[in-house]
Parts: sequence; C-alpha cells; structure tokens
Amino acid sequence: MTGPRFTDLVAGLPATVPFVGPETQERIRGRPFAARLGANENAFGPSPRAIEAMARAARDVWMYGDPETHDLRQALAARHGTAAENVVVGEGIDGLLGLIVRMTVAPGDAVVTSAGAYPTFAYHVAGHGGVLHRVPYRGDHEDPEALIERARQTGAKLVYLANPDNPMGSWHGAERIAAMIACVPEGTLLVLDEAYLEFAPEGTAPAVDAADPRVVRLRTFSKAYGMAGARIGYALAHRDLARSFDKVRNHFGVGRIAQAGALAALGDPDHLRRTAGAVARAREEIARIARHNGLTPLPSAANFVAVDCGGDGAFARRVLDGLIARDIFVRMPAVAPLDRCIRISCGGADDLARLAAALPQALAAARG
Repeated sequence: MTGPRFTDLVAGLPATVPFVGPETQERIRGRPFAARLGANENAFGPSPRAIEAMARAARDVWMYGDPETHDLRQALAARHGTAAENVVVGEGIDGLLGLIVRMTVAPGDAVVTSAGAYPTFAYHVAGHGGVLHRVPYRGDHEDPEALIERARQTGAKLVYLANPDNPMGSWHGAERIAAMIACVPEGTLLVLDEAYLEFAPEGTAPAVDAADPRVVRLRTFSKAYGMAGARIGYALAHRDLARSFDKVRNHFGVGRIAQAGALAALGDPDHLRRTAGAVARAREEIARIARHNGLTPLPSAANFVAVDCGGDGAFARRVLDGLIARDIFVRMPAVAPLDRCIRISCGGADDLARLAAALPQALAAARG
C-alpha cells in the first residue's frame, strides 16, 4: 500500500511552518503563558461594534459568506478613494501573500526579500519553487534601494517590503517608498506589506494609487482592528491583478462572521484612534522597562518593540528562553545581526507588569 504521490517540490521541502504558535508551546510546556507578548496581536481588542456585528452574524453562520465580499469591498474602496474593482479581500495578509506567489512564481523564478524579514512570504515562495534572493538590512531597516537593485540583477518576479517592518518595527517615510515604487523594474511586482500602518506616524505611506501596476499593497484587520482570529485582510491592486485573484482564490474563504466584523470595525474610527493611543503608551512602557534593565529599545512604528539585548544572538536566545521559562511569551528575529534583539508585543498594564518582574530574572539567568 502506497501513500500520496507528492510532487518533487513538496517531497523536497522540510516539514516546517513559519511560526510555532503559543498554544503549541503551552502544550509542550504543560502550562499556559501568564503574558502573551509574542505574536503581535492587538491585546486591546476589536471595536465593540465589531463584536456586536459578529455576534449577530453568528446566527446566520449556517450560510456561506458572500463570495464577492461586496459590501466590504465597497466600504474599503470608499475609505481609500478607489474603485471596488481594485480591492481584493482574503484570509489575512498571509493568505493574500500565498495567492500572489501562486499567481506569479513558477519553479526557478527569482524573488527578492530581506534577510530576516517576515518569514511567511519566504515560506510561500519556497512552497511554489521560487528562488529567494535575500538582501541584508541596513541599520535595522529594510533597504529599499538594495532590494530594487537585486530585483534588477535577478529579473525577479516579486520584491517584498514591509513598511513598517516586522520584526524590527522600523519604517520609511512616504517619499522613500514612492521613490522605490518608481524604480520597480519592468516585469517585477512590488509586494508592499502595510500590516502595521495604522500604528505608524503620519507620512509613512504614499497616497494609494490603485491604478499603478507596479505595486500591490496589503492591509489587514488583524493588527490595529484587533481581529487576528477572524483572518481577514485586503489588497489594493491594479484592476487586472485584482481580477486575477478570482482565478485562484478560495471564494468562500472569508466567512460571514469575519465580513460582518470587518465592515463594522471600519465604521468605528474612534475605537481605532483609541487603540493606536493605547499601543503608543504600551510601546513607551516596554521601552522604559528595557532601559531600566540596561537594554536598548529600538524606535518602533508597529505594535511591538524590538529590544537590543546588548550581545549576540545566543545571548538574546538565552534571555528569550528565560522569559518563556517565567511564563512570558515573546519572540525574536532569526537572522544576525537582528537576532541580538528580542521582540515584545504591546499588551495591557497587567501583562507589562509581569514582563517587568520577569525580565531582570531572565537577564540574570542569561548572564549566569
């Protein structure tokens, strides 16, 4: 009796996922975390309007969601001053990244990203047989000019940039991003991941031009809107690219409850502003805790802070392990020199108090 006949590509890939979830770690540890500060979730939660809308929609969950996400696309188009034909709704940015790679990358095709950047993009590229070309960060920032130059050298199908960046929290202003878009080589598509944009300073992103075929911009309800568990994000793209998503997407992938919640969340800008304020205060508190312990917090435009532990990756890993041993869930970058840092997500006062209590002990254990 034989098993499934995998393609050579799948058979040759390692059995891995981009992230090991906190739930998996809790099962291995045999106890829950006391503070969940590692997944860049929005601990301040969704709009009460979104919660109410999702509760109402739950009564109708026996029905499939609208496969065209019509009402949500219309609302998003109005928000961004574009047409609904330029909006694609999908299962979070992760799902949209997978579709973009599926549409554009064949085995052997070149793709450019930064060494240490958001790993899910690289995961999708590897899964479709693309060849990744990685550019180092420059001063804890992704390097737009180097990314474009490598795309030009390799004839890359895609070049990926997150602004603000994950895992470092750094960001570029609108003028530099606009200059990058203007330099995208012929035949290359810039995948601009703006998951954390609502936390960033004014002037971080250029105005949306959905008619520009050189760039697809990705946004999400997982971060500022506090709906990571609903798995809903969207792309702003040229109409030809947007239409092409219909050839490969899961048409019932975004459920009725998620659509209702996202539509209601869009209608509550006051909650979004309050959340952004709470995140900014949490960033300040994380930075204070880090400095109090002799560590260096990096400037952040996201809902987390990368904290330089003052040593190499091995030392930062010991600090991270010490925090996890004390029931504080955090993560860290995987590539040097970024891995000298640990990455701490913004949380409420109680969780940050637990962090403040555990960090000195974790540092002492790491140094000992």
